[in-house]
Amino acid sequence: MTNTVFDPCELEQKVKAMYQSVAEDPHGEFHFEMGRALAERLGYTPAELDRVPLPSIESFAGVGHHFDLAGPNAGESVLDLGSGSGMDTFVAALRVGPQGQVVGVDMTDAQRAKAERLRDAHGFPQVVYVGGYIEDVPQADASVDVVISNGVINLSADKPAAFREAARLLRPGGRLAISDIVSERQLPDGIVCNATLWAACIGGAAQQDDYRGMIEDAGLRVVRMRDNPAYRFLSENARAACAKYGVKSVSVLAVKA
Repeated sequence: MTNTVFDPCELEQKVKAMYQSVAEDPHGEFHFEMGRALAERLGYTPAELDRVPLPSIESFAGVGHHFDLAGPNAGESVLDLGSGSGMDTFVAALRVGPQGQVVGVDMTDAQRAKAERLRDAHGFPQVVYVGGYIEDVPQADASVDVVISNGVINLSADKPAAFREAARLLRPGGRLAISDIVSERQLPDGIVCNATLWAACIGGAAQQDDYRGMIEDAGLRVVRMRDNPAYRFLSENARAACAKYGVKSVSVLAVKA
């Protein structure tokens, strides 16, 4: 694993700015694809998406599908690390039903505000949004059955802390089901030190074996780790990094003992 140091404050500001744009102008130009066509190609079902607020789907910038791995059941509690404009929280709410609970955590005010408006307008009372960081979630220990995240942990400058936080939040037997960007080969410092490439979901991609090791070091047992070949970046620079370093999307299921 690299010991490269860069400015985490610069990274945070770039990530916030980019995902404010994702919330407010989802049809703008980004390194990554967004919207319903992407969601369906990744594995979300049309029937489920039909029940999700359209503006949240338009701002969907996930990198994979993991609800088949998470398997949230009626009445369970789900926490989404980096919930964005809310699409995955709404899908989770449909799965857990009115007796369940869904908590979305996001550091970007514009994303949370959009998700809250959509929640109130479309009747998802079991969903709550909280301002915060995925490495320090304002939620009690062992308080949720499932932790999900989609394309977010790669943006963290302290991934081991994010996985430790997921393990802390999960009840015994709870599941971590995530989709994220990793790399087959270690990225060079020129990419890792570039906050703009981190914000574009490229520079923060951990080498896949290191990524798995971080999850296991947090006290979780990895059950499955699969590639998501349907996901692809849009810009030439991003595609070049994919080709050279094996930057790709994976989905992971891990369980807390």
